[in-house]
Amino acid sequence: MRPQELNLLMVFDAIMTERSITRAANRLAMTQPAVSNAVSRMRTAWKDELFVKDGRNIQPTLHAQNLWNQIREPLISLTEAVDPKSFVPATAKRTFRIAVSDILVDMVWAELRCTIEKEAPGVNIHAVPYTIVNTEQVLEDAEVDMVIGSTGLISNTFRAEYLFSPIYVCVMNHDHPLAKAELSLEEFAAADHLLVSLSGDTTGYTDQVLLQHGLSRRIAVTVNHFSTVADLIARSDLICVTPISAVAKEIIAGKISATKPPIELMPQQVSIMWHKRQDRDQGLMWLREHLKRIINRNVELETTQVMDSLCKNNSSMCKKTQMLEAI
Repeated sequence: MRPQELNLLMVFDAIMTERSITRAANRLAMTQPAVSNAVSRMRTAWKDELFVKDGRNIQPTLHAQNLWNQIREPLISLTEAVDPKSFVPATAKRTFRIAVSDILVDMVWAELRCTIEKEAPGVNIHAVPYTIVNTEQVLEDAEVDMVIGSTGLISNTFRAEYLFSPIYVCVMNHDHPLAKAELSLEEFAAADHLLVSLSGDTTGYTDQVLLQHGLSRRIAVTVNHFSTVADLIARSDLICVTPISAVAKEIIAGKISATKPPIELMPQQVSIMWHKRQDRDQGLMWLREHLKRIINRNVELETTQVMDSLCKNNSSMCKKTQMLEAI
């Protein structure tokens, strides 16, 4: 292969990864006109349009996608063999994209940014919506560097590192007739429910468990993020099963009531996931260590504070606390 052809492949790989001429130019430390000229040479050499405009971004043609699938792994191996990159936080210029729910953005991003300002001021962190259903696809297509979310069965192409198992609570406003220490299964099923559905489905895991008991519930409202749960619950007669982390501040502040759901909900493990091609990426290793540290400490702290708050605000809540600890 001639050197100019290898250079085109490197530019092509950057464009496919970034889905943007401008971002690819930044990634390669090239000017935007130079990258555009390279694209013109690719189109002539490979006899395909390769990229089409899609708003501010670009999308690959089928030929471009097939080509990338063939060259991506060899390019990564070649690059690492001839130019193994060490990651020096103080001088690094890099952007990380992470698919993550708003719960963890609220929990982690401010503290992570403070760490970055001290250790790696040239690093950017971009949050990408986490939708559960496309975890492997966004990693395979290099749309993100990591995913933080529920871990199901993943193929050998991907890696996962366990973070925590969420504790679920059932929340409602203080005046709700179900705001009591013990909630029966029948009362729970008969209530109007709020469902947080990141995938867009109108049923969730709770509905599957209820079905095993011969029951169903009314999903009166759905939302696609957790940040609105506490306000909706406080201002309505809805109830909601949610991870503690989504409503910890409001429970601690005494704005909403919480109790144990009357059904056994097996917690889904939350993990950091990445593609195996980035196993030796020192930048991702650095970032994962900070994410694990911040998440694990804050999850433990929030859980403890919620338990203490339930018991402190109302003596009858101590029974709730004991039940929550048993989840």
